Amino acid sequence: MIMAAVTLNDIRAARERIAGKIERTPNVLSSSLSERLGVPVHLKLEHRQTTGSFKLRGASNAVASLSADEKACGVVAASTGNYGRALAHAAKLEGMRAVVCMSRLVPDNKLHEIRRLGAEVRIVGNSQDEAQKEVERLVAEEGLVMLPPFDHPAIIAGQGTLGLEMIEQVPDAALVLVQLSGGGLASGIAAAVKGVSPGTKIIGVSMARGAAMKASLDAGHPAEVEELPTLADSLGGGIGLHNRLTFAMCRDLLDDVILLSEDEIAAGIRHAYAQEREIVEGAGAVGIAALLAGKVKANGPVVALLSGRNIDMALHRTIVCGEKPSLKERAA
Repeated sequence: MIMAAVTLNDIRAARERIAGKIERTPNVLSSSLSERLGVPVHLKLEHRQTTGSFKLRGASNAVASLSADEKACGVVAASTGNYGRALAHAAKLEGMRAVVCMSRLVPDNKLHEIRRLGAEVRIVGNSQDEAQKEVERLVAEEGLVMLPPFDHPAIIAGQGTLGLEMIEQVPDAALVLVQLSGGGLASGIAAAVKGVSPGTKIIGVSMARGAAMKASLDAGHPAEVEELPTLADSLGGGIGLHNRLTFAMCRDLLDDVILLSEDEIAAGIRHAYAQEREIVEGAGAVGIAALLAGKVKANGPVVALLSGRNIDMALHRTIVCGEKPSLKERAA
């Protein structure tokens, strides 16, 4: 068995720590996708999680793991949107200060929700790497505690609780499709699922435009990529050139990585709405999109994760009506 930096025991401890702070989300069988693939296809409806994405699991575990002195200092992080919202929610429950640093590529609807939850928002530069520099400044000058969105053991363990639910709900799963960005979600789920069911394959799914983890895995080390506007905006951002955990865990635990075009992602959003009656953002739809694109083959049950729902509804209407969003709309 592959040894992971975050273990199955860490993930089980995280589940106990965040019990009552998150929802155990449903799993449903998709008749349309099952018929298309020829095997049962299950959808894990994590987009129904409080704050609208899986990010609340990691944020809740990380905040709950802080000491009283650390909580008094407040927390800061860079985010492409969903993690910032989750961290703001978790910090608000503890009465803590939270500052979220983001690039100009983050959609306005996500900025609004973070502010609504009481966090301070700093918009810095055109990439998550630039936003991270502001995080480091706030840590140095104001003493805030940094809780990074993915490369942190408590974050990975928290996201891994989702993997425990997935394999409990579909114990005979042959394949799990998981969103791949900085790797906190993919590595946590892979550690949990393979810890319980070593034969289950885990495939990471990302967009073709600026997939940092895929570029890093291909290079054999953490690599920088240009961040580009994409429908899967939650999957944007680098993995950090000094990545400590998620690069190695994804390298060791993922069986494959699939990249999708913008048109394929849009098709996933449309299918989720028209056939599954679910509203998901671009990143949330990539598992469905990979199945629709014929990029996945399986000889047993498949679980596809719907990871988030925080899409601008005007953009969603454009997509489900069959119109092609402009590049400007994708970056808005």
